Amino acid sequence: MLQIFYESQDFYLLKELEKMGPKKGVISQSVKDVVQSLVDDDLVLRDKIGTSVYFWSLPSCAGNQLRTTYNKLESDLSNSKKRYMELLEQRDDLKRGREDTDEREDALEELKAVELLHKKLKRMLLRLPIRQLTDGQANIILNETSDNIFTLQQWCSTTFPQAKEQLEHMYREHRLKIGRINSL
Repeated sequence: MLQIFYESQDFYLLKELEKMGPKKGVISQSVKDVVQSLVDDDLVLRDKIGTSVYFWSLPSCAGNQLRTTYNKLESDLSNSKKRYMELLEQRDDLKRGREDTDEREDALEELKAVELLHKKLKRMLLRLPIRQLTDGQANIILNETSDNIFTLQQWCSTTFPQAKEQLEHMYREHRLKIGRINSL
């Protein structure tokens, strides 16, 4: 279809294009769809004058569009190369402080050992029934839980000041339920 426009360098109505389409190998029923897809791809221009819709395309327009696309792609490529070089420099900067030295390896091994110990102690703590906890362990757990609950209450009260009364009622109700459970 573009050949029709490029050869004649003229403008056409859709009816004229539907007559000329079969000569170029396009089925007359699909000429409208083909022309619309060319318009959507900015290869053919469309303008409505009065009640008529005219279509045209010039070889120079296609050349300008190709040059514009080429320049945009060149710009994108140079930006991508620049970003790639920045990322390489950033990676090298981050590697500078992390060379494999004996001191670093020892520190990493110590860190792994501490993490393993932490996980082991945490699993042991979870396996212990509450009654087998020593007084010190129970106090630590109770203090941490109380601190977390108090911090959450403060955050809720400051974040939702309009619901402060409702939150306080909910806290009192929850404390009564906990008190009943503990007394069992």
